Amino acid sequence: MKRLLTAAIAASALFLAGCVGDDPQPTVTTTASGAAAAAYPVTVGTVTLAERPEKIVSLSPTATEMLYAIGAGPQVTAVDDQSTYPAEAPKTDLSGFKPNAEAIAAKDPDLVVISGDADGIVAQLGKLSIPVFVSPAAATLDGTYAEITELGTLTGHRAEATALNEKMATEIDTIVKSVPARSKPLSYYYELGPDLYSVTSKTFIGSIFQRFGMTNVADAADPDGKLGGYPQLSPESLVKANPDTIFLADTKCCQQSADMVRARPGWSSITAVSKGQIYALDDDIASRWGPRTVELVKAVADAVAKVPA
Repeated sequence: MKRLLTAAIAASALFLAGCVGDDPQPTVTTTASGAAAAAYPVTVGTVTLAERPEKIVSLSPTATEMLYAIGAGPQVTAVDDQSTYPAEAPKTDLSGFKPNAEAIAAKDPDLVVISGDADGIVAQLGKLSIPVFVSPAAATLDGTYAEITELGTLTGHRAEATALNEKMATEIDTIVKSVPARSKPLSYYYELGPDLYSVTSKTFIGSIFQRFGMTNVADAADPDGKLGGYPQLSPESLVKANPDTIFLADTKCCQQSADMVRARPGWSSITAVSKGQIYALDDDIASRWGPRTVELVKAVADAVAKVPA
């Protein structure tokens, strides 16, 4: 399943995040004119655009959401097969997992946005003089804000990007502050899939839960970070850890639910199970760390607020 594949390679994506941006990327040298000339050329990393891109291909669901949120939607002419939000995004059969240079080039883009340099696609498109901006999975909220700013700069929507970042930061702070502090921190288990892959506090998701002062039972499974913050837990270790809450980020991909968790052998003794503190999340919102991260924070806050102090 693509959803489980994404979870399994998430660690690699985070490790590569720092080096992806150092890959050689092509430069556009066309001449800007009219209103665009006032703001261009612009350079982000090693990508330089001489004029505002009007035919953007996004091969990253997160980047797609960012582009639309900053007002660059009308410039997006094609998105990958996983970009399901917003509904009006021009979804195609293009793949961000296995990008095809010829298929991408057929869309005649003046900017391609992708989450990683899969199969050397940056160099392949570079030979065709197509600029590629690599926007990897953010490791922190600050990373999300930085990527929104970068896309805003490239697309001519810097002011809108700044406004979006400020709005997100304000809303997230307000949501977190609305949840009363606890004398004893709640523990949690965050499920990426029924095979019990999870996340540690060192990941983007972990940083969200840390804002609520919660303790991650998966941290012990990857104490030195060698697994990139995405360890696979054993049923025995999870039962022993006895989390107060369970969050399911596999409700769409794997049809998991509170009822299915309760039916798992040996899980009835877990506090989260016995007290009904199992919370389903929207897989897409939970795995795309862009504008809808605010909704993820709200979902966590609502769950925490339901647990008796």
